[in-house]
Amino acid sequence: MRTIGVDLAAGVPGTALAEIVWSSGGARLVRLTVGVDDAGIVASIGQDGWLGLDCPLGWPDAFVDFVQAHHGGTAPALGEVDGGADWRRGLVYRRTDAVVRDRIGRWPLSVSTDRLGVTALRGAGLLRRLAAGGFPVDRAAEGRLFEVYPGGALRIWGFDTTKYRVDATRRATLLAVLQQRAPWFDVGEFAALAVASADAFDAVIAALATRAAATGRFVRPGPGDLEVARREGWVALPEGEFEELARP
Repeated sequence: MRTIGVDLAAGVPGTALAEIVWSSGGARLVRLTVGVDDAGIVASIGQDGWLGLDCPLGWPDAFVDFVQAHHGGTAPALGEVDGGADWRRGLVYRRTDAVVRDRIGRWPLSVSTDRLGVTALRGAGLLRRLAAGGFPVDRAAEGRLFEVYPGGALRIWGFDTTKYRVDATRRATLLAVLQQRAPWFDVGEFAALAVASADAFDAVIAALATRAAATGRFVRPGPGDLEVARREGWVALPEGEFEELARP
């Protein structure tokens, strides 16, 4: 099995890609690079790759409906738009974001009201390119494509994520703990890049989280969430212990 993790950014310079090859009882990081364009991501998949994107795959249904109605001049009456936090929440967060909050105790960034939306625009174009290249695109995690959340995966696996995105020393410590817990994971020559670049580090975690999803170790959408997830996207948060990833 090959898992490809992509820390997607709005532009090429901040985008990183990691590829892990899994064999019986072990895994090897065979590629880690920064500055990846859409064509490079599509080409990395091949015929057997499983792809994990650290990027929202869609927008909240309520947000899409509201903006469309507002644009067409048919927005709800003022009495239905009170401007408060409770009213906005359905426009700000997707159903999967609420599930993430329940599991890790914090809301992820909002795709509709945060700068993350710019990255999601690129992601939407990437999904079109993947589909045009013959890769099955399913936003509800029913195929070989998964929306992943590296920071959330690390927390679920019990790692200390304090300041790891902004502090190389913290990433070095985190990588050392990760390798201690997973002696079967060979990072090879790429350890220095993973420590130097937060984007590269998250790409590695995205590829690990993709392994969890590809082997069925993640929280799937419930029957009542599946249709929504096919539009909004679904974060494949891992289930089980980190050490179990090497098992089939």
